[in-house]
Amino acid sequence: MAYGEVIIRFDEVSFSYGPYIPILRKVDFAVRQGSKITLMGQNGAGKSTIFQLITKTLQPESGAVHITDDVTIATARQVIPTEQMGITVQEFFEQCFKEKVYNIDPKIDDILEVVNLPVSHERVIRSFSGGQRARLLLASALIQNPDVLLLDEPTNNLDAAGIAHLTAFLQEYDKTCIVISHDADFLNSFTQGVLYLDSFTHKVEQYIGDYSDVVEQISARIEKENRKNAQLAKEIIENKEKANFFAQKGGKMRLVAKKMRQRAEEAEESKVSVRKEDKAIRPFIIPSQPDLTGELLYISSFSVIKNHKSQTKKASMALRKNQHLLLQGPNGIGKTTLLESLALGTAKGASVTPGVLVGYYRQDFATLDMEDAVYHALEKGIEGLSEEHLRSVASGFLIGHDLMKKTIGSLSEGQKGLVMFARLVLQKPGLLILDEPTNHMNFRHLPVIASALNKYEGAMILVSHVPEFVQQIRIDQTLDLGRTQKVE
Repeated sequence: MAYGEVIIRFDEVSFSYGPYIPILRKVDFAVRQGSKITLMGQNGAGKSTIFQLITKTLQPESGAVHITDDVTIATARQVIPTEQMGITVQEFFEQCFKEKVYNIDPKIDDILEVVNLPVSHERVIRSFSGGQRARLLLASALIQNPDVLLLDEPTNNLDAAGIAHLTAFLQEYDKTCIVISHDADFLNSFTQGVLYLDSFTHKVEQYIGDYSDVVEQISARIEKENRKNAQLAKEIIENKEKANFFAQKGGKMRLVAKKMRQRAEEAEESKVSVRKEDKAIRPFIIPSQPDLTGELLYISSFSVIKNHKSQTKKASMALRKNQHLLLQGPNGIGKTTLLESLALGTAKGASVTPGVLVGYYRQDFATLDMEDAVYHALEKGIEGLSEEHLRSVASGFLIGHDLMKKTIGSLSEGQKGLVMFARLVLQKPGLLILDEPTNHMNFRHLPVIASALNKYEGAMILVSHVPEFVQQIRIDQTLDLGRTQKVE
C-alpha cells in the first residue's frame, strides 16, 4: 500500500434512518493513505454514521463504500458502553480483538504508556474518571495497530496534559487518521484536510487545509454567492419592470416585453443555491430558582484520589446566589465524583442548603433514561409545565417535532447535551452543577452556552477543560483539587 494511494472511497453513497431522516445523499469523497482528515458537521448531521459505514457496521442504501483490500480499521468511540463498566482493563483490551491474543499484557502496558495512563490490568473500568476513560478509548483503537484510525471526539474529558499528549502523538502518526472534533486548536495542530457534512444538502464537501482554512474558505464562498445573488435579484426586478412597461404599450412592444421576461427567468435560474450554515441554538437563559438567600452551598472538606488512594483535603468555601465556582484539577483526581456527590447530597464535608433545587449536567448523560422519549425526558419531574412552553424551549435547542418522538438513546451525543440544557431551562435550578458541558457540542453553540452560563443568577459549579470556553464566563471563585491542604 503506497503512501498517497486512495484507500477509502465513497461512490454516490446514500443513507437514511427510515423514510424521514436522510443522512447522506449520493455522497462522493476519497481518503488517501497517510492523510489526516477532520470530519465536520452539525450535531446529529451524521458524522458518526459515516464512521459506521466505513467500518461496515452500517450498509449504504445505494452507492458503495470501497475499502482497499487488507486495510485494517479501528475506532476510538466517544463513550464506553454501560455493559463494559464492570469489566477489568485486561478484559476491556481483550475485547478489542476478534481472536484471542496470547501474551497480551506487554501490548497493554505499551499502549497505556502511549496514552500516559499506567494502571493495573485488574482495575475495573467503572473506577476511572471521564478523562481516564477517554484515554482508554483511544488506547483500545491504538492497540489494534490499524491502517486507518477513526477518532470520535477524542479530546472530550481530557485535561490540558492529555490533549497535549494526544496532539504530539497524532503529529508523529504516519498512518491514516480521520477525526471528529469541535476543538479548533487541536484540529489545526495536525489536520491536512476537511470533509464537511452539510446537514441541509446531505452532501460531503472536501477541502484542503486545516480547520481554520476551511472556515475561511466557506465564509468567502458564502459572501461571493450572496453578492452574485444580490446582483441577479436586481436584474430580475429591472427586467420585470421593463416587461410590464413594454407589455402595456401593445403591438411590437409585446415582443420586447417577452424578451424581458425571458431574461428575468434566466436570471432566476442563474441564482446560486447559497449554502445554509449550520444552525446555532437560540440565545437562552437558565432561570434561577426564586427567593434564594444566604449560603446555598458550603464546602469544608472533600476527597481526592492520588496514587490510587483517597485523601481528604480541607476547604472553606461558600456559594451564594449569583456566584460561580470553577472546579479544577487533573484527570482522575475526583472532580466528577465530587460533583456527583454534591448533586446527590451524599458529599462528606459539603452540604447544599435544604430546599435548593439542583440542576445537574452530567458528562455521560447518566441522569437521562436512554429508553425515554425526548418529550418525556424533558417533562419528567417538573410540575406545572405546559406543553406549549416545553415545545417552545425545546425548539430553541433544535429539538423539533420529529426529535421529540425519538428515544434519548437514539440521539447523537451532541443532541443529548442539548436535551440536558433544555431540561435545565425548564427546571429553573437554584444550584447549577456542570461537568464538561462543551463535550460533543457543535462549535457554533459554544458562545451561546457561555453567554447563558455567564448570566445565570443562581449558584454555579463548573468543570471544563476548554480554556476558551471558561474565559467567556464570569468566575468568582476557583477550587483546584490538586493544590489544597491535606487533612492530617
